[in-house]
Amino acid sequence: MLNNVIRKLSFSVAILMTISTAQAQNIQPVGQDRDWAAFSATVDNNKTCFVVSQPKDMEPKNVSRDPVYFYVTRRPSDNIPNQVSVVTGYPYQEDSKTTVQIGSDTFTLFTRGDKAWIEDVAEQTRLIDAMRRGSTMIVRGTSSRGTVTTDTYSLSGITAALARLNSACS
Repeated sequence: MLNNVIRKLSFSVAILMTISTAQAQNIQPVGQDRDWAAFSATVDNNKTCFVVSQPKDMEPKNVSRDPVYFYVTRRPSDNIPNQVSVVTGYPYQEDSKTTVQIGSDTFTLFTRGDKAWIEDVAEQTRLIDAMRRGSTMIVRGTSSRGTVTTDTYSLSGITAALARLNSACS
């Protein structure tokens, strides 16, 4: 079921996250690796690739949210090897931070609207390495209404999906 959800929903959300819909051409699924899907797109004659997944569990359960996604995006023409981002399904509390926890490693992301990006770009490599080693990833954030959410992602398939990303966008 996750495969179908990712295939159906991630196209539109991913386009909004990484590129302007007016610029997107040739969006192609690259492959599915367990809980992660890989895609590529041509934007202004430059290739953009990304892997995406949705949480396996979201807390609290009684909160209405738009779809939630975690991305790793590669834009070789912009010299961006692995940009980590989250779409959380609600507007974050203004000037708030969100965290990503994998095992004992914790990473801080800054927020804007319903999205978050790693605060210290130098930490992206460490985060990607932790994702490859880990089995689950927990993303915690605070909505504009003050609701604290906890989203748990499976990291099953992330290593293979990132390898697809590297092949598709080398």
